[in-house]
Amino acid sequence: MKAELRANPPTITLVQNPNLFTTPSAAAATQSRSVSGAALSGCCLSNLDGACIEKLLLHCASALERNDVTLAQQIMWVLNNVASSAGDPNQRLTSYFLKALVSKASRLCPTTTFNSAAAVGGARRLMSVTELAGYVDLIPWHRFGFCASNSAILEAIRGFPKVHILDFSITHCMQWPTLIDAVAKRAAEDGGGPPLLSLRISVLSWRPNVPPFLNASIEEVGQRLTNFANYRDVPFQFDVVHHHEVTGQDSNLLLGQLNPSTLKLRNDEALVVNCQNWLRYLPDDEDDDHEEDDIRRSIPSSYGRDSFLETIRNLNPCLVTIVDEDCDLGGSNRSLASRITTCFNYMLIPFDALETFLPKNSARRLDYEEDIGRKIENVVGFEGARRIERQESSGNLWRRMAMKNGFTSVPFGEDTVKEVRVLLSEHASGWGMKKDEEMMILTWKGHNYVYATAWAPLDRAIT
Repeated sequence: MKAELRANPPTITLVQNPNLFTTPSAAAATQSRSVSGAALSGCCLSNLDGACIEKLLLHCASALERNDVTLAQQIMWVLNNVASSAGDPNQRLTSYFLKALVSKASRLCPTTTFNSAAAVGGARRLMSVTELAGYVDLIPWHRFGFCASNSAILEAIRGFPKVHILDFSITHCMQWPTLIDAVAKRAAEDGGGPPLLSLRISVLSWRPNVPPFLNASIEEVGQRLTNFANYRDVPFQFDVVHHHEVTGQDSNLLLGQLNPSTLKLRNDEALVVNCQNWLRYLPDDEDDDHEEDDIRRSIPSSYGRDSFLETIRNLNPCLVTIVDEDCDLGGSNRSLASRITTCFNYMLIPFDALETFLPKNSARRLDYEEDIGRKIENVVGFEGARRIERQESSGNLWRRMAMKNGFTSVPFGEDTVKEVRVLLSEHASGWGMKKDEEMMILTWKGHNYVYATAWAPLDRAIT
């Protein structure tokens, strides 16, 4: 998706706008400074393509890390003249990267004032259940994972009279009405009458503090699911795993409750573990960045990804489904430059996709892009424990599961592939799907976007 750099580009001479990113000394010093050579070589201010914008972002980050406030201000001025939250996908994406760099600059250089458009985020936008349904349907990012996971779950639980799903997700159980409906339909196809399957879903009372946000409690969500299951004649139970000492972002004690007793595991139930956009919020176990320990307690190193997966494996589930974004931003040792390059090219996908079917001033589009902007700000603007967006590529996830944690991949069947293709046919033509390393990968114009995988512990692999 990267744009190609133009050959023999001109050098740009900038005149600093005295009202932007101002400090008295910097404004005077940079009034007519020429930014050339390694800084802005290759860019044309009147027509910056994606590759030039990416280059500017990298030079700005480099200047900030060297405490070169003057150069950082000048590059931000260029980016400010390119960025537009109402422009084309590159311009809209640039506006959020600029805000993220301003956020970072305000912490690296607290004595300097960096002004820009409104900061990313602000007050949390609470959605109704109806609004949330529209949100997850906007592009097939979430529905792709729901569809692939539910199909794999339905196949894995065939023949089990009782099923217990342990759900780790950020979408407030939006996945499960479709599964409940599929269970009911299977019973009807098998001869009518109520299904023999008893379905129990357990969720944690804690979730990462990331969009989407719902204006209802998890208990209210559970009651809605219970009502729907009753309507579909599916025996159903919804449990919330609480811990009285857990508050806010303090998930250490809560994740420590993942044991058979607290989860009320039963010998007559088949256990399924569902992870939708969840693993990225757990740090790598080997991360040794112990800055800001008060924040790290939100997801402490003692409960990193491998520790979490080991705990899950010890629960002996019949299936583990994992869905996440297919880009590599994990690890505390990832440089800022590396994160910017990966993030810029990856996050362009949803901006480009939304351009194909929503007008530039669409409120739904602006809200969705603002939520992406929150992720960009976290990836670019924060370090250490404050950087919670640590996506892991599908290849790295495969190696983590198969080589380090004792799982074997469970391939998706042809019925799953057909269901996903039907789902994608309802969206823009740029969306596609491919199978790779026994994974299913959602693509946009050929570029990987989201992967879906299914796993079983080695000692009880599904055949």
